[in-house]
Amino acid sequence: MGNKLPNSNLIRSSANIGNIAAKSRATCRNCNGDDCSNNILEDILQEKILTSGYFNFVPFISTKPNGKCSHGGGFDRTSNIEPKGGINKDTFKSSHGNLHITAANMAIAATSELLEDIRGAAGDKTFLQMMGIAKGKALCFVIDTTGSMRDDIEAVKAVTSSIINTKVGTEDEPPVYILVPFNDPDFGPLIRTTDPDVFKRAINALSANDGGDIPELSLSGLQLALTGAPPNSEIFLFTDAPAKDQHLKSTVIALIERTKSVVNFMITNILGFRRRKRSDDSQEQGQQNSRILTSDVQVYRDLAQASGGLAIQVTKSELPMATSIITESSSSSLVTLVQASRSSGMAENFTFTVDESVTNLTVYITARSVSFILISPSGVSQENTNTTGSLITASQSVGNFWTLQLKTQVGLWEIKMVSTNPYILKVVGESPIDFLFEFLEVSQGPLGGFDVVNNRPRSGVNGSLIVTVTGSDSATVTEVILVASSGSRKVNGSVEAQGGGDFLARFDRIPEEEFVVLVKGQNSNGSSRASSVIFQRQSSTNIRASAVTVASPDSNSVLVPGTTLSVPFSVTTSGVGGTFIIQATNDQGFNSTFPSNLILANGGSANGTVNLTAPSNTLSGTVVTLTVEAVAPGGTDANYVVLRFTVLNLVTAFTLPVCQLLSLQSNCSNNCILSMWELSVCVTDGAEGTGVDHVSLREGNGTLNTSRAGGNKNIMLVSYSLSCCSPNMKMLVLDRVGNVGTGFYSSSVSTNVIQLPLLCLSIVVLGLHVLT
Repeated sequence: MGNKLPNSNLIRSSANIGNIAAKSRATCRNCNGDDCSNNILEDILQEKILTSGYFNFVPFISTKPNGKCSHGGGFDRTSNIEPKGGINKDTFKSSHGNLHITAANMAIAATSELLEDIRGAAGDKTFLQMMGIAKGKALCFVIDTTGSMRDDIEAVKAVTSSIINTKVGTEDEPPVYILVPFNDPDFGPLIRTTDPDVFKRAINALSANDGGDIPELSLSGLQLALTGAPPNSEIFLFTDAPAKDQHLKSTVIALIERTKSVVNFMITNILGFRRRKRSDDSQEQGQQNSRILTSDVQVYRDLAQASGGLAIQVTKSELPMATSIITESSSSSLVTLVQASRSSGMAENFTFTVDESVTNLTVYITARSVSFILISPSGVSQENTNTTGSLITASQSVGNFWTLQLKTQVGLWEIKMVSTNPYILKVVGESPIDFLFEFLEVSQGPLGGFDVVNNRPRSGVNGSLIVTVTGSDSATVTEVILVASSGSRKVNGSVEAQGGGDFLARFDRIPEEEFVVLVKGQNSNGSSRASSVIFQRQSSTNIRASAVTVASPDSNSVLVPGTTLSVPFSVTTSGVGGTFIIQATNDQGFNSTFPSNLILANGGSANGTVNLTAPSNTLSGTVVTLTVEAVAPGGTDANYVVLRFTVLNLVTAFTLPVCQLLSLQSNCSNNCILSMWELSVCVTDGAEGTGVDHVSLREGNGTLNTSRAGGNKNIMLVSYSLSCCSPNMKMLVLDRVGNVGTGFYSSSVSTNVIQLPLLCLSIVVLGLHVLT
């Protein structure tokens, strides 16, 4: 039709989208061979009648009415029914492919328009967080608040103040602050804020009390943090007690994998784990308690390893020294060069490449009784016992935690580890160059391509992942390798550039064992040397492939308070069948019912349903994360699906707020600095509206004042004044259910207007009466 701007009413409820073709009205003719450019009838275009294309995979099951257009394309069987052809613009080769660019630009404009509405309702900072646009990293603490944690809480307060004082106003300023306290029998609430002062007050308000028995609800608190923190967050959990809720371990690992978040455990007063052992216990009882101690700590070690984090064990007096890792990890440009976890002591060599973009090269080791030798790219070596060597510029050892600051040298490094105990090795640096990745599966949709795998990829079969390089427009990925987390085995992928910093890696086989993603490439970012230097980055999160698939259509993401939502899911196995254990948990503690198990045949599938109910008093806007997990017989394999639902009260008001100009006065002269303009506006969302929530400026920086008119929630009076040097202003009006209205005014309209809708007029008259 020649339109260049989107039809905004298409996404607004109960709005008039234009003239729609009646079912009996013909809209198309047969295409002229392969040319469908003129198959829409002239009268349809002249009268601007809206029509769309019929589509069906199977011919003749539901025939299209006479004279109607088809969508067209190889999958549309209706396009073989007269009038033949189609009208879609999906690609350049489509029926109306000559309009593909025009349609794509229209879609972009419509998307921008919708996002601007959301931006206006939420505000710039919140909107950018929703879009994942933030330089800093979230600062997230999960803290045990039982009586014995008083010293730990004081250490957290100190490090919080240090981070806030040194990073606010810099590119490393955390975009969001998250705090989750826990003890027993409570955990939460989750406190999430973008205001550092609010966060500092929340931390300072923590007090250590209660507790009772030793184990605490640490994994419940961690689960809540993982669902409330942004993806790729770094979370610090402080505790001196074992987990009482170890049944959540697999759910927490699923959330770690899904969010790719790193979890570090700051475990203090290790002897405190033995508080259940009395002095008069028998030797046998003492040995049993020792085994319990090992098991308790191992849960935290396993979760740290799964996330690419550390399990740091120190005394309470040593904790302030160990918290230095928190300040270092809060850098927005922290990257992982290599990370490995070994469950049994052994000698092993690790290599990592340092490129010119890397600074602040640091080695973290968590272990007892470990030795190592560092070898630099120039061949210089230094042992851990040598404190006068040239490679280690600073070191710190506290508890089981070692931190080494290395002299940054470009090239291939080597570290030879010798240990008789389990250990975690992690080498990090600061660099703008990093990568994101997602596993892909072949789409089952009609247009082919790939879909993102939102849980564990299939094991033992071929697979693909997409790698996106961040921080450089010139970096090229040359290798993508799946490296065993606890060994040296690896699977190399073939890499294809996709453009825009994206690279597709294909693998002949996805490993059955845990692995990490290792990316290597070259960067030619302006430096003469950089073009020949290889960069290396590694994912922190450990990945587990699975022969089990858990899926849910997630067709309804809204949960109405007091109303049960049925969430269907399916479990499929490509391996041996049997009885699969089902576990469904949610981070809000809402009541739910689900089958405890499903029986699958070999290579078969089965369906189940989770019935989830939010209490009737649940605050509208609450987000609940539901994790459904299926464990194969014997517990050797498992997979999950993570679903998010928003609790919303039913909204029936969709009328946009209206801005009505009361007066506009401008006395602008050639010297704009010496003259002002001002206006008054009445804002209303109608007599039946939900009420005007607030008014904000989108354009202009003058003085904006608002007041309720006669106490009426549906009306707000707005006044605005500014120098004539800024001739335009645009304001956004938000009602209480999220409808956004706009008003645009200019000083060039030098009128004095009184144009009141009836509702505004009655309020103004009432105001005058009150004044008299």
